Amino acid sequence: MTTGRVNPANRLDEQGICGLGRVYYNLREPALIEEALKRSEGTLGKGGSFLVTTGKHTGRSPKDKFVVRTPSVEETIWWENNKPMEPAAFDRLHADMLAHMQGRDYFVQDLFGGADPEHRLDVRVVTELAWHGLFIRHLLRRPSVAELDEFAPEFTIINCPSFKADPARHGCRSETVIALNFDKKLILIANTAYAGENKKSVFTLLNYILPGKGVMAMHCSANHAIGKPDDAAVFFGLSGTGKTTLSADPTRVLIGDDEHGWSEKGTFNFEGGCYAKTIDLSPEAEPEIYATTEKFGTVIENMIFDPETFDLDFEDNSITDNMRCAYPLDYISNASATSLGGHPKNVIMLTCDAYGVLPPIARLTSAQAMYHFLSGFTSKTPGTEVGVTEPIPTFSTCFGAPFMPRRPEVYGKLLQEKIARHGATCWLVNTGWTGGAFGTGRRMPIKATRALLTAALDGSLNAATFRKDPSFGFDVPVAVAGVDAVLLDPRQTWADKAAYDAQAKKLVNMFADNFAQYVPFIDADVKAAAIS
Repeated sequence: MTTGRVNPANRLDEQGICGLGRVYYNLREPALIEEALKRSEGTLGKGGSFLVTTGKHTGRSPKDKFVVRTPSVEETIWWENNKPMEPAAFDRLHADMLAHMQGRDYFVQDLFGGADPEHRLDVRVVTELAWHGLFIRHLLRRPSVAELDEFAPEFTIINCPSFKADPARHGCRSETVIALNFDKKLILIANTAYAGENKKSVFTLLNYILPGKGVMAMHCSANHAIGKPDDAAVFFGLSGTGKTTLSADPTRVLIGDDEHGWSEKGTFNFEGGCYAKTIDLSPEAEPEIYATTEKFGTVIENMIFDPETFDLDFEDNSITDNMRCAYPLDYISNASATSLGGHPKNVIMLTCDAYGVLPPIARLTSAQAMYHFLSGFTSKTPGTEVGVTEPIPTFSTCFGAPFMPRRPEVYGKLLQEKIARHGATCWLVNTGWTGGAFGTGRRMPIKATRALLTAALDGSLNAATFRKDPSFGFDVPVAVAGVDAVLLDPRQTWADKAAYDAQAKKLVNMFADNFAQYVPFIDADVKAAAIS
């Protein structure tokens, strides 16, 4: 039995997915919440938000993600970064999951990945949990009624949290698996209820498909000046570096908070919503995001709440540091109605430096920008991945290695070409520690970060006096209105200057050691920017 709107020619049984219980096609938010409550999947919160816990998995499981090794992708996948799965193993996994699904109810959402119709991907998401359907309706883009009537999925995701993989039979690492098959245009997800796996699987697809069309796929947030879509900015960064927070600037228009493309026409959001971390979220520092936690349909993941008042505890991380809220983009008052922008005038690379070495902002040459883009230095923050309980300094190339199917140089060269063609100014912004490393120093004040970004985006920072950083060679402003000058020189924030020098030398060496892998593939100017 089926419920909901769907193109009759593209029902699940037409895809060979048969013998299910009731299938719910393209239910809207109220109906999804109603079904989720019937199934005791979560709790109705204040304002009609939906409160859920995701069980064992409260973050992504990157070690359990695989790409099926077929001839069509053999030469283009970055296999050092993407675990291969044999086609026969995938076929066994697929068959076993379909058998597991027999007689069970499923929820189908037909959605778009990408705001630009020329480059969007038509994705069908088949989920065991009604609230996963609600989540992905927020995070991807919703077709109109007319578009649904003509919808034909290019890729399908099947997500069964109740299915446990067999590593020996299915060629995977554990009972949890995320397997991408580009030939069969199919993604299988099993034994994890963490909803973020759904959206990041689509991002991985776009990261493979779009560069082949000359479109840069970016793990970044984006905004533009009010009334000036051509005055756009992108903010690269991993989870926890501030992409969502810093792009949600009330003085600018939000294009999106996490995933974007840069085409021949400009910037476009892949998503239709935001997925914001809520730990220590406050109405004073982030009023717009805070307000979404009490709006209808917002999915609240892994947060402690009062069972009588349903008040959320934004400081209690007893479930995970990676507690989050997922909501539609239009819940942010200054969000773009089109999710489109022009070519970026400013490219910001966000890093969370747990060593306390990097300045709060630095201006980069185009070669330095490529160096830091390929390096992708940051710190994994607690909760974003299984087993991460404190910040761990790491290098994640292109600020998104877990989602990059192609080699880093493919993305690096695309970005370099677009920066050169459109004359973007590049900045490195540290939202991590100052005055010492993690455990000794303190987190960079968000007020200072916002002031520095405002000056960078309105162009006034270019008129400042700059000094050359002795360790990294980039330009650092010596004075910016509204920012303590001491903060701009990280060495001066440390009580023990010799300890800072030792830490800086250690970080420089880490950069050099990591970057050695890219030297054979990059241009001479980027090699010259490399630290030796």
